[in-house]
Amino acid sequence: MLKIFYGDMKEAIYNTAAYFKYDYEDEWITEPFVKEMIKDVDQSIVLENGVIDSPVLGKIPPLGLSGGVKTLILVAFEKDKIFNASTCGDNCAKWLLKIAENEDRTINLRHLMRFGPEPFTIHILNTDQIVHSTEELVSIAGEFV
Repeated sequence: MLKIFYGDMKEAIYNTAAYFKYDYEDEWITEPFVKEMIKDVDQSIVLENGVIDSPVLGKIPPLGLSGGVKTLILVAFEKDKIFNASTCGDNCAKWLLKIAENEDRTINLRHLMRFGPEPFTIHILNTDQIVHSTEELVSIAGEFV
């Protein structure tokens, strides 16, 4: 299940780009699930050896990925860390839900993210409530962002 804490969270990692730069592992980039995320969010194709073909930037290393994709990759692989997912746009929301389908993941948000088609299941940690719709999510999360 996806767990979200809205607002300031001391233990959250806010500079996801710096964390990614020093801690990502090359094999993460070539995982099929990650390739799919990169294609969907950044419209880029992972080639051999972790080189990414971007329609805008040409051939780039993993460090050239968008902040949103970097954060998604960290959430997927660094299971015991909490990342500020405010670098993610709404196009990352479905991937956060997919990552948390089989294993709980906690993220920090400082904005209201649109999680797309309902129903979904999100645990809002600020109030210890489970929500299943955008209406429920906004009515609670709006108090904290």
